[in-house]
Amino acid sequence: MALIDLVGPEVVKTPLDSTDKPDVLRELVQILKDAGAIEDFGAVLKAVQEREDKQSTGLEEGIAVPHGKTAAVSSLKLAIGIAPHGIDFDSLDGKPTKLFFLLVASPGLSGPHVQALAEVAKLARSKALCEALLCAGSAQRVIELIVGRQQE
Repeated sequence: MALIDLVGPEVVKTPLDSTDKPDVLRELVQILKDAGAIEDFGAVLKAVQEREDKQSTGLEEGIAVPHGKTAAVSSLKLAIGIAPHGIDFDSLDGKPTKLFFLLVASPGLSGPHVQALAEVAKLARSKALCEALLCAGSAQRVIELIVGRQQE
């Protein structure tokens, strides 16, 4: 399953309302709940928090990819959140995180989960795309940018 198959305006939020790491995780999971992509908010949040407790998924250059596995989902789920002013997310480089890609999969979906992580990493390597996402201003524009990049 390609990343573009998971992206829709209902799972993208810009800007995020959160101001700290725990709130970001809750808000991203709530995006999935509000979109009807998940039913069990608590189970999904627990899976993501447990993974985050092991090691921060805050990468470098303002990108974080919080993720987790739970039987509460049957297929891969994605939520994207953008925080133009940045949020402390315990990133590897110590800088505030601005782009969040939440991935949630069932325990048996290692292949699609790893593939989606790789696709996010590929997108994140483009500084131009990351800057464009920060300035997108709407969920629809975020989707257009990601779809355009994936089709290159």
